[in-house]
Amino acid sequence: MTIMKRFRALFLAAFLVMSGTVGVHAQQTKTLTQFSTIDALLIGAYDSKMSLEQLRRYGDTGLGTFDALDGEMILADGTVYRVSADGTVQTPGPTETTPFAAVTFFDTEQEKTLPTGIGLRELTAQLDSMLPTLNLMYMVRIEGSFKTVKTRSVPRQTKPYRPLVEIVKNQPTFDFENIEGVMIGLRCPAFMKGINVPGYHFHFLTRDRKGGGHLLDVTIDRAVVKIDRTSIFHMILPEDQDFYRLDMEKGTGNAISEVESGRK
Repeated sequence: MTIMKRFRALFLAAFLVMSGTVGVHAQQTKTLTQFSTIDALLIGAYDSKMSLEQLRRYGDTGLGTFDALDGEMILADGTVYRVSADGTVQTPGPTETTPFAAVTFFDTEQEKTLPTGIGLRELTAQLDSMLPTLNLMYMVRIEGSFKTVKTRSVPRQTKPYRPLVEIVKNQPTFDFENIEGVMIGLRCPAFMKGINVPGYHFHFLTRDRKGGGHLLDVTIDRAVVKIDRTSIFHMILPEDQDFYRLDMEKGTGNAISEVESGRK
């Protein structure tokens, strides 16, 4: 083989590798990857099967929880944070695990400065008005300053596990005023009931990474929202006897709305 032919062969091989990498990355930015289901979590499937190292292969932005329901998870800018039941924030190691999480590689498609003074209900209405359809999934990032923020977390559980709706009845809550931070949220369509939370689900993290949790309420001061549409859904289900034996036919009724809002 001549030098020129070798050069051409090497160039072609490099081009094919780069093209494949670009193609995979483009697909990943349009894919929401989820481990387990929200109904499994509601019933009490809190034992973890996926490591955080594995989870981060599927995204740099998302939310979830930890083994034995030990706190609220926020994945932002490629770093996993845990807001514990005492309100403190840690960065758990790669070998720690999650029983439920949803992540994507965030790629901003829409951006808007939000009106000052709006609350959570007005916020979700604003976001819905920006979306081309309510029948796809959207990862949302809202960053800026907030007049008020109310969050919660949950303490680590021990067996026998109680349903999540029972645990959040005595949830510790945290109130912030005039605080800077970031909200990471996911909006799922109505047809995903049982798989994930229909509508919006937000977690909050303060700018100094010292507080946060599952969002219960908020008042916007000055904030910018960025939205990433995802049209591909990738689900990974646990493969273990605990998951196999779950009775998923009973349904969870209004449990999800009680868990999300903190109200009956």
